[in-house]
Amino acid sequence: MRLKVLLPFRIFVEISAVARVVAETREGSVGFLPHRLDCVATLTPGILTYQTETGDEQYIAVDQGVLIKTGPDVLVSVRRALSGTDLGRLRDAVEQEFLALNIEDKNLRTAMAKLEVGFLRGFATLST
Repeated sequence: MRLKVLLPFRIFVEISAVARVVAETREGSVGFLPHRLDCVATLTPGILTYQTETGDEQYIAVDQGVLIKTGPDVLVSVRRALSGTDLGRLRDAVEQEFLALNIEDKNLRTAMAKLEVGFLRGFATLST
């Protein structure tokens, strides 16, 4: 199989010799083999595991997203991703990276809400 993981701004990884893929969905872990029927799955934040045809197992921590399997192609589209071979180190990296981004997202939403309120107040004073 061919695995391609897409981020909003770049291709994160593209591998052509993949034997199997395991991803986390709302229903639990789902495995994908070369002859599995085509499907679409909604991914939850978790670990995507893939095994190359040489037997090496790799891990990618992914944010929520979508997985599409069509024929030999597995396409994963997520907001954020980190890769690694050691699950312990990957977990630590996820906590540092994803949690820091979540705090930044929260701060950005707070700032945007303040701007919106200020705009609406200014607009309300213009109409009176």
